[in-house]
Amino acid sequence: MLNVYLSGEIHSNWRDEIIQLCNDEGLNITFTSPVTDHEASDNCGVEILGHEENNFWKDNKGANINAIRTKKSLEDCDVVIVKFGEKYKQWNAAFDTGYAAALNKSIIVIHGDEHQHPLKEVDASASAVVKSQQQAFQILKYILSGKL
Repeated sequence: MLNVYLSGEIHSNWRDEIIQLCNDEGLNITFTSPVTDHEASDNCGVEILGHEENNFWKDNKGANINAIRTKKSLEDCDVVIVKFGEKYKQWNAAFDTGYAAALNKSIIVIHGDEHQHPLKEVDASASAVVKSQQQAFQILKYILSGKL
């Protein structure tokens, strides 16, 4: 059994792609991830703890609550897969990668060539840097089965 945390951009179905590939292959993997419902993630703090007039405190409440899930998932996982998308800056994904590195987790980073330079430090902390979900899946398959 492998426990994999899927961190990174939430504007595409990349997580579903990896999970489906692993399920199709019958790999014994449990997947966790941050809350991928953008509105729920942004508003959990004020929905649970009460309204804030200032956006800083609204974001702070939400970030603190989301951090409980993120920290637990990162501490419990064996491998972290981090996807950096093209459309938005994923500062949270970069933070997750640094936290995972501090926990000595194995990290697989997914991004295109356009992010090579800005993510060079993130890439340096990774066991592998890939360009696609397919390549990340192939690594997971190899880890569990020893087969290419």
